[in-house]
Amino acid sequence: MIELFAIAIGGALGAVSRFLLADGITGLLGSDFPYGILVVNVVGSFFMGVCFELLVESTLLPAVWRSAIMVGFLGAFTTFSTFSMHVVGFLQVGRWLDAVAYILGSVCLTVIAVIIGIFITRQLTA
Repeated sequence: MIELFAIAIGGALGAVSRFLLADGITGLLGSDFPYGILVVNVVGSFFMGVCFELLVESTLLPAVWRSAIMVGFLGAFTTFSTFSMHVVGFLQVGRWLDAVAYILGSVCLTVIAVIIGIFITRQLTA
């Protein structure tokens, strides 16, 4: 029960953080392309790599903290469903190139961000 509560708190904080960061990026770069969600997903993926290395591989914190941060906070912070809706929106209005660019950018950049997060964390904790 404590783990579920930790996930819920982490999820609430992650969702609010996602909104604030995405909204801020959209305010800076405009809403013609979902830059805010792209940035959120890349940043969240980077920190997922860092947390994986620090909290799963090395077990620095108890499982409840891993769940709160990785499942709760980062799970709510990153937004695959929002990503999917942006892609569908592009496709519905015939913006095929933007849809492809967003798909490739999101998938490639988030995978690279996880890899970089793990690599940097391993270097810093070695």
